[in-house]
Amino acid sequence: MSKLKTTRLFLVRHGATQLSAEDRFAGAVDVELSQEGIFQVEQLARRLADDEITCVYCSPMARTVHTAAILAQPHNLPPVQRDGLREINHGRWEGMRRADVERQFPEEYAAWEEDPFTFAPQGGEAGVNVIARALPVIREIVLQHSGQNVLVVSHKATIRLIISSLLGFDGRGYRDRLDQSPACLNVLDFKDPVRVRLMLFNDVSHYVDQPLRSGLHLSKWWDAEQDGRGQVHST
Repeated sequence: MSKLKTTRLFLVRHGATQLSAEDRFAGAVDVELSQEGIFQVEQLARRLADDEITCVYCSPMARTVHTAAILAQPHNLPPVQRDGLREINHGRWEGMRRADVERQFPEEYAAWEEDPFTFAPQGGEAGVNVIARALPVIREIVLQHSGQNVLVVSHKATIRLIISSLLGFDGRGYRDRLDQSPACLNVLDFKDPVRVRLMLFNDVSHYVDQPLRSGLHLSKWWDAEQDGRGQVHST
């Protein structure tokens, strides 16, 4: 019986932006990387420079395209854009600060906090919709690049939803249980599009000495556990 080849996916979140620093919803907002974000990505590019990466894919958003271009440069590869990898759309919340959203749309925000997988704000997407467009892209990549190393640049919510689905987690808890720091590295090994093993998660050792603490930008449930005050810092 022949041995199945392993396809390795380097799954990367884009670097920091100014809007993420301001705790604003920016899924569909086409914001650029900040100088901090560029530094983070450049450090990751150095880390991955010696890996034999055969193709680079990214979301069409400016922050992911820029991140992918920096990471692809040492490998002389042109990033390939895939619309299915874009970030979740928060509808009428886009560009707003989280505290303002909770104040202006309290019932809508509470429903989203309870179940972000099936509920979406007005004009936005639920997590299940993101899975429906993102997973087929991942499947296509794995099938096209059997036995190769491929780099994929996407976004915080999209990556968390992809990983939770591939590993069989309850998608309703993706915001409570999974974090993704700016310019973090995740590594997934595939034997086929269904059989996958998570080898590395949310690693930022290329630009910090210690893992970042998940005290901010998760769900209200997590923040309440962390700081005891119940303040909202989630994304």
